Amino acid sequence: MYPSSGFSNWVEVDLHAVDGNVRRLAAQTGGPVMAVVKANGYGHGLIEVARAAAAAGAHSLGVARLEEALALRAAELRSPILVLGGIPDGRWGEAVADDVQVALWSQEQFQAAAAAARKQSRTVHVQLKVDTGMSRLGVDPESAFTLASMIAAADGVVLEGVFTHFARADEPDPSATETQLAGFQSLLGRLESKKIRPPLAHAANSAAAIRFPEARFDLVRSGVGILGLDPSEACRLPEGFQPALTWKARLSLVRVYPPGTGVGYGHAYVTTREERIGVVPVGYGDGYRRSEGNVILVGGRRVPVVGRVCMDQVMVLLEDVPEAARGDEAVLIGEQGGEAISAGDLARAWGTISYEVVCGIAARVPRVYAG
Repeated sequence: MYPSSGFSNWVEVDLHAVDGNVRRLAAQTGGPVMAVVKANGYGHGLIEVARAAAAAGAHSLGVARLEEALALRAAELRSPILVLGGIPDGRWGEAVADDVQVALWSQEQFQAAAAAARKQSRTVHVQLKVDTGMSRLGVDPESAFTLASMIAAADGVVLEGVFTHFARADEPDPSATETQLAGFQSLLGRLESKKIRPPLAHAANSAAAIRFPEARFDLVRSGVGILGLDPSEACRLPEGFQPALTWKARLSLVRVYPPGTGVGYGHAYVTTREERIGVVPVGYGDGYRRSEGNVILVGGRRVPVVGRVCMDQVMVLLEDVPEAARGDEAVLIGEQGGEAISAGDLARAWGTISYEVVCGIAARVPRVYAG
């Protein structure tokens, strides 16, 4: 059971779902899972999701920034943590001190990491990030071999892993992913031939973990998958995965308005007859987008948002829910009475992806946890 909220609108996160999703993904891929918890656990909560994933047996945790890794360490999470992005200049010592693994793709980074380790008389664990076609962060495959050789020969620096990231693994056409995979496999072959292949090689995000068994290597990385969100319309999670997040609010007012009443800013909606309108305390300040065609669940039915989404409120037409009253629960993402609105449904309505929907739920929206 979730704790009683008393909030205007709030997010409920089912940590049992996270636990089950981590275990299910590990069973289906046949190997370890790195739980990617960047961006506040994709809006679900950095610390709470990381704890649930670690308790479910996740091999390690992946974050985008050093600040996220340090927050996990401050919360006494001792799992291996990899910063998938860059380390800001001058902060390598913090990563070394808190035993955070860092991604490298240049000699300058390698030298900075090694210097920080020497200064503290400690060892720094690094992973080589290779750009095989994402055209984002990473070293090109040819230079990667040289950099890996340099790291492997260094004192105080342990080459823990080598990894790449797929740009199109969630699309129907596999050719781009296959090209990236071939380049990565070729690099691994060269590293193995010189006996400098690190213990961990990984490439598969949630989509690739599902669609490309040959890309699973020594572990798979999953963020949206362990949260029960489909990687894309073309790449659905297998049966049994459960969404962890529900977004709710309570009606703060229900009123009947006469014909010809303008509703909200600009009177973008005008009643055509006597109409029952409800106010839901959620708006674009909470991450609920100012888009047309939004619907919310009230009384187990889909009701349309009418008028413009405000910063803190939206208005909904309650003609199909005559029993609706102030204080009734409204669901923005989740299930109610046999109906459901998923993060993917909102993404389609907003012309985006489910990742952005959940990451965009504002910090002012309280998160409550069960599990």
